[in-house]
Amino acid sequence: MAKDKTVYVCSQCGAESPKWIGKCPACGAWNTYVEQIIRKQPTTRQYAGGIEREKNKPQTLDKIVGGDETRISMHDDELNRVLGGGLVPGSLVLLGGEPGIGKSTLILQTVLRIPEKKILYVSGEESERQLKLRAERITHGPSDCLIVCETSLEQIYVHIKNTQPDIVVIDSIQTISTETVDSSPGSLVQVRECAASILKFAKETNTAVILIGHINKEGSIAGPKVLEHIVDTVLQFEGDQHYMYRILRSIKNRFGSTAELGIYEMRQDGLRQVPNPSELLLSADNEGMSGVAIATAIEGVRPFLIEVQALVSSAVYGYPQRSSTGFDLRRMNMLLAVLEKRVGFKLAQKDVFLNIAGGLRVNDPAIDLAVISAILSSNMDVEIERDICMAGEIGLSGEIRPVNRIEQRISEAEKLGFTRMILPKHNMQGLDTKKWKIQLIPVRKVEEAFRALFG
Repeated sequence: MAKDKTVYVCSQCGAESPKWIGKCPACGAWNTYVEQIIRKQPTTRQYAGGIEREKNKPQTLDKIVGGDETRISMHDDELNRVLGGGLVPGSLVLLGGEPGIGKSTLILQTVLRIPEKKILYVSGEESERQLKLRAERITHGPSDCLIVCETSLEQIYVHIKNTQPDIVVIDSIQTISTETVDSSPGSLVQVRECAASILKFAKETNTAVILIGHINKEGSIAGPKVLEHIVDTVLQFEGDQHYMYRILRSIKNRFGSTAELGIYEMRQDGLRQVPNPSELLLSADNEGMSGVAIATAIEGVRPFLIEVQALVSSAVYGYPQRSSTGFDLRRMNMLLAVLEKRVGFKLAQKDVFLNIAGGLRVNDPAIDLAVISAILSSNMDVEIERDICMAGEIGLSGEIRPVNRIEQRISEAEKLGFTRMILPKHNMQGLDTKKWKIQLIPVRKVEEAFRALFG
């Protein structure tokens, strides 16, 4: 009988230590080491039910056969775009998100629409009856997807050996445990060992595996950070549960770009793709309202127009409030300081509330101009005309700095019917303005933009 071994594992980065220490030498976190009891691993490690293969031999780079990776179409344009064109056979994909955000719904409705592939859906959280009820709600046609409820990694390999699927879905990795480790499911050692074994299985059998993972209170995927290093692709499914929109981001992708993102709309019958999010993120019923500005934003490589809403009122209490939803609060405070120092607007005794419509969180600095325009519009109670949009980053000296992908922003604004667009003057260099019918208004400083908006 193998002797049990006790190690201490950092819950932040997964570093191991033979004894407890207060500060992790790898990541610098304090009081993160937890005790884990592990069993000595056998010398021959392979996944249960595995197939032996020949050992690799070193070879020169010019002898390795290259070529484009064949991909499996997911019958979902948004998901295919984020994956880089489809799911690569033999790849290990990790989908993370907050509880109740729609991770299982997204994967289940996707695999039910791939009739040409044999798919094994392993659920460690829900029963067959629960999956049946969800499947009936999000799809109406028959499906050949195989469903099994199992939490033992060894039994999962038995089911895989019997069915020989093309795609394996495991929901979720935190519920799976292996007999080679004496710890509870979801612990650091269990998550790491199960993920490493599944990776070995995926590479040796050329089977695509999709893992669903939970997110902890800090917003990162639960388990050691090494889990994200093991997998080939890490997808983040995010959004506000009180709003209908969801965003699928690629954090890591060995087979594609990490600049892509997909947008979905949560409905009663599942998630619907949003091919043109600009039309849904713009309100059509705010005619005559002040404090609303339209910005052309870029998320990844995808342009879309968003509505920036601001409310400025006199401070009721002694200390003025600053609140921001969907926009960085520290950056908003910096923009307010620029307005007061460089432009002369006194907002120190005013409450300022900012909101990005639709529940989205935007990090594009090009919406700075729309933010200060909406704030100034609400402060003066003057409406910004609905046929004008804007893009520009604000510097600390009040200058409007150039933004990237300006041609995509202009094309998106013209496609949605805007007739005027304010943009940085530096972006006009080398720009062929004859391609668009929209009127471009170049500005160099914040004062010039305000004169173009309010006269």
